[in-house]
Amino acid sequence: MAGKVKWVTDIEKSVLINNFEKRGWVQVTENEDWNFYWMSVQTIRNVFSVETGYRLSDDQIVNHFPNHYELTRKDLMVKNIKRYRKELEKEGSPLAEKDENGKYLYLDFVPVTYMLPADYNLFVEEFRKSPSSTWIMKPCGKAQGKGIFLINKLSQIKKWSRDSKTSSFVSQSNKEAYVISLYINNPLLIGGRKFDLRLYVLVSTYRPLRCYMYKLGFCRFCTVKYTPSTSELDNMFVHLTNVAIQKHGDDYNHIHGGKWTVSNLRLYLESTRGKEVTSKLFDEIHWIIVQSLKAVAVNASPSLTSSTANDRILKYNLINDTLNIAVPNGEIPDCKWNKSPPKEVLGNYEILYDEELAQGDGAERELRSRQGQSQGPRAGRSRDAGRAVLTTWK
Repeated sequence: MAGKVKWVTDIEKSVLINNFEKRGWVQVTENEDWNFYWMSVQTIRNVFSVETGYRLSDDQIVNHFPNHYELTRKDLMVKNIKRYRKELEKEGSPLAEKDENGKYLYLDFVPVTYMLPADYNLFVEEFRKSPSSTWIMKPCGKAQGKGIFLINKLSQIKKWSRDSKTSSFVSQSNKEAYVISLYINNPLLIGGRKFDLRLYVLVSTYRPLRCYMYKLGFCRFCTVKYTPSTSELDNMFVHLTNVAIQKHGDDYNHIHGGKWTVSNLRLYLESTRGKEVTSKLFDEIHWIIVQSLKAVAVNASPSLTSSTANDRILKYNLINDTLNIAVPNGEIPDCKWNKSPPKEVLGNYEILYDEELAQGDGAERELRSRQGQSQGPRAGRSRDAGRAVLTTWK
């Protein structure tokens, strides 16, 4: 299609703008005709609000699904995954099978979680079954570790309880909505420290669902060694991996930012736990991502802020590969274009799930992969005549 792509962004990040400019695309304002708009979360909310009623033209694309918050807000993510599991149960899907204790065999990837203040009584009932347990409180609509704290006593969350005098909930305006989850107190540690994974997933279309995993993710480490001791419950340098928290620690390294690449993590795990265990772990991570996306039609909102030089390079390349998939050949978008891009343009992405390709395989094949059974290609990654074989549930 002739013509240059016209782009807009309200996020002044060099990793974005350099990628647009190197393609020879033309910058315009939001009030002019545009083809590609990389919007902040707030702009997405405003542009696609009910009051505005904005609808994309056939030659326009944006970087988010408008209802991204259905996955990125902690309370809505839990609600949607719970609903998804119930729907699979009603359909009689083998993916929703439970054991004798009522625990999901294949969809048990969310810790026991409640919304506060709404579920306060249900939480108290659960808490009293195991009063020595630790729970983590997170505000529903915040990021970067803001407002998170750990508790092991009911008295610590009294402000979310019923008002003893009126026997009714205190006004919602007086207290922020939180999720409270059972804390995982035996996490996998490396060098005695907690870490989490920052993985990038591109969802190019939801109907049919097609998503890609970026190979160059990274781990974020705490600066202080982990201990489950109750005396350290208030020490966020022990418990939270967010860079926004850790960068204020005395032991924070500003050169590498307390980060490992995912490939380094894999090497470490393969050398300490074995290749088979490591491959199974990453296959199950991919399973969780796909099932979460199936539960809600959204795209996540990754930070484009770079804390180190390596960070900046990674995110520049991430945006480059994303644009190659989202805007094939750098041409003006066309909503009718819905084909899987050729492998050579994927860069560091690899196809994670393609619903069109998976049609006909059904839940039974997915289930066999969860059970470690095989039909054709083995579950997990294997080698077949020298080439990688995708997991069966894809």
